[in-house]
Amino acid sequence: MKVLFAGTPQIAVPSLEIVAQNHEVVGVLTNPDRIRGRGRKTAPPPVKIKAQELNLPVFQFASLKSEARECIGKLGADIMVVFAYGRIFGPKFLALFPFGGINIHPSLLPLYRGSVPLVAPLLNGDLKTGVSVQRIALELDSGDILLQESFPLTQHESADDLAERSALMGAEMIRKVLAKIEQGKVQSKPQDPDMATYCRRMRKEDGHINWRLPAAMIERMVRAYNPWPKAYSYWNGTQLSILKSCVRLTGNDIGDPGIDTAKSRPGEVLGVDRKNGILIQTGEGLLCAEQLQLQGKKVLFWKDFLNGNRDLIGSQLGDD
Repeated sequence: MKVLFAGTPQIAVPSLEIVAQNHEVVGVLTNPDRIRGRGRKTAPPPVKIKAQELNLPVFQFASLKSEARECIGKLGADIMVVFAYGRIFGPKFLALFPFGGINIHPSLLPLYRGSVPLVAPLLNGDLKTGVSVQRIALELDSGDILLQESFPLTQHESADDLAERSALMGAEMIRKVLAKIEQGKVQSKPQDPDMATYCRRMRKEDGHINWRLPAAMIERMVRAYNPWPKAYSYWNGTQLSILKSCVRLTGNDIGDPGIDTAKSRPGEVLGVDRKNGILIQTGEGLLCAEQLQLQGKKVLFWKDFLNGNRDLIGSQLGDD
């Protein structure tokens, strides 16, 4: 089949590679280059980089209006394959493809329709998640399911970990689905709209830690918001991000009789657990910060961080 592939971030790259190995990719649709990093340099999206390595034509439209439809229509694609492209397709655009469009979505649809399906299961403490391949419908992530596979969560994964696993799983799943479509053997299953849940686009402020929350919830934030926007607080007027952490109960498991959790305030840095990190009081339990990063500085293991910031112990974290 002739395929138009649409995607933007790194999670979509393995799928582009496997589609290109098995089908004729007549074009790759991705978002325009963006200004990134401290140097404010223009950088291409990962899908564009891989498409150029594969000598595939790349299209980066600011919108999918008449000019884009005319250009894509000339390619003669039979089907469109989408993974994290980042834009909505209208009926006129979808009509360009005789076999329609199919989308790889890293959640167990109808759960977590929307733009951040990797973050939501971590924040909610789910025991499993997965990847769905669905037909593209006009309503967001509501199309019939063509293939769905799940995997367990260990409660230690970050969003980056889920992205890597979903990328590889999605690539193998799209290979299977395209083969079945080509053979005329694909089967579809409608989603149950009553079971649908939604997740909105992330904002930087979502990572701002409220120390009155339970330690278990903050630990899930640390994992869910890594690599962006990172779970963060403020210390002496500077943003302090926590990139890895674990939970400790209050009481004897701390192993330090000099630490009095009964009189401490949420956000107060109480001391250290020599095995797991810097102890911070929360609304319920203690958070052990294992990896930390001051704004503009390197990510450091907690011992290295304390070597350069000894006055952290006994201080108060929070808004500035």
